[in-house]
Order: sequence, then structure tokens, then C-alpha cells
Amino acid sequence: MIDAQSVKTSANVAETGQGIDAGKKTEGRKRHVITDTLGLVLAVLVTAASVHDPTGGKLLLDDLGAAHPTVSKARADDGHRSSLFDHGAGPAIDVEVVQRPRTKGFEPLPKRWVTERTLGRLMRHRRPARDHEALPRRSRAMIHRAMASNMPREPKGDPRQRGESKRT
Repeated sequence: MIDAQSVKTSANVAETGQGIDAGKKTEGRKRHVITDTLGLVLAVLVTAASVHDPTGGKLLLDDLGAAHPTVSKARADDGHRSSLFDHGAGPAIDVEVVQRPRTKGFEPLPKRWVTERTLGRLMRHRRPARDHEALPRRSRAMIHRAMASNMPREPKGDPRQRGESKRT
């Protein structure tokens, strides 16, 4: 699953490392993430927020193909439509675009809610909630560190999906 998230930056980040995400009107950086079906992060790319989703997605697919050669399929939203579909053939990854349902109101995108949940869990941690790091590679390391704390809980799954109540 491929997705991107724009986050604001602190005063530590140089102006050259930031950008403006015109769609969300956010000044800062953008995190491009690929997760597996459990929501575990496979690849991360941190860029200026002005970098478009398809551009970051192409770079991320190249990284994914090099780091995980057994991955053969990826899913993306409408923002990655044509460019990733064509680019995925290069690293031998089939890219499927998940269409948004035509119903009114909120409905999670099928098979793509996993990535949204991962990005939401990332925001629970203090350091990745706002990008404080001067270098993008440090920001990437903080994302991996935050996601490592979620890994022991992931294979068990979400108790609400199994019909259990949340224990306190």
C-alpha cells in the first residue's frame, strides 16, 4: 500500500528542505510510505511537501524493488493513477489503483485503510507528530523507530476486528 502524508516542520528545518503541499495547504515535509498488508512499514521517503505524490511514489517503488525483491503487487489511491501504473512495470511490481466508492459520507477505501491506520499510529508518537529533524534521513529514522514500537502488537491484529472489547 502506497500513501503520502504532509506534516508541519519546526524551526530547526532549513527552508530548502521544506515546501508547500498545495492540496492540503501545509508547509513542511511529506512522508511517502509503503506498508505491507499488516501495516508494517516496508519503505519510507521523506521529501519537501511540494513533491507530488506520483514523483515520490516512483522513487519509493524503486527503493522497495531493491530492498524487497519478492514484492510483486502494490496498491495506491487515485493520486498515483497513471504514473505509478506505468512505472511499476520497471521494478516488476504490479500497481493497482484503488478507486474511491461513489457513496456519500465516509467509507474506508478497501484494502487501503491499512496504510491510513499506520500513518495515524505514527502521529501518536511525539517526535514524528511534527517534523523536528534537520535532515530527512533522521526524520526517516524516527519513523522507523516509532513503527518498531508498534510491531509487537501488529501480528495479533486489532481486537475490534476480532469482536473483542478494548481492554484498559
